[in-house]
Amino acid sequence: MRIIKAKDYDDMSRKAANIMASVITLDPSCTLGLATGSTPIGLYKNLIAAYENGNLDFSKVHSINLDEYKGLSGDNDQSYRYFMNHNLFDYVNIDKANTNVPNGLEPDSDKACEAYNEIIHAAGGIDIQLLGLGRNGHIGFNEPCDHFPKETHCVDLTASTIDANKRFFEKEEDVPRQAYTMGIQTIMQAKKVLLVASGADKADALAKTIEGPVTPEVPASILQFHPDVTIVADEAALSLVKGNID
Repeated sequence: MRIIKAKDYDDMSRKAANIMASVITLDPSCTLGLATGSTPIGLYKNLIAAYENGNLDFSKVHSINLDEYKGLSGDNDQSYRYFMNHNLFDYVNIDKANTNVPNGLEPDSDKACEAYNEIIHAAGGIDIQLLGLGRNGHIGFNEPCDHFPKETHCVDLTASTIDANKRFFEKEEDVPRQAYTMGIQTIMQAKKVLLVASGADKADALAKTIEGPVTPEVPASILQFHPDVTIVADEAALSLVKGNID
């Protein structure tokens, strides 16, 4: 596990974007595992800038997103399909037919998860999986529980996750209570993992991820067992980590 300290959010975004850009440059037809939330937005802005400057080509890139709210259509402004379109896909030359997000409108959870698992298997593996970090240590929507879920599944969102997401909705009751999410096994099968974290509110979860026991009560702690993980985090997020940092 490599840990890179950034001065602040902007520095974190640049450093993380450079890592992802290098994967695209080395393999223009790579498969990116992508994440949503406020933390990756700066990274995506840097990738867009690199594309606009002629330094990145997304024309052969495929993408697989971590998750989607159950019950939201792709044109709902709080859906993760909408997020990806408006924070990355609309501004680079990626073929949207090669971009994948779980189908939030599929009411049959088993059917939705099976279909997404088939998409992931058909892709032949994820070259680099981008992850944010929840305040309770969740990755994707893999919430703290008593086991590590394997593949795509439907989850009931915890109170802390609903609380963290309510700022994006007009009313708290509008926040979806369930989501479809890629499983821990699938995340761990990615060739590379890139986790980004920013802010003091992530410090406890990040310290537990890096230095705590590996437990499904802190889902991100499983990354200690991945052979190629890079964590890029700012000083505030790393404030409780005691070990060596680049």
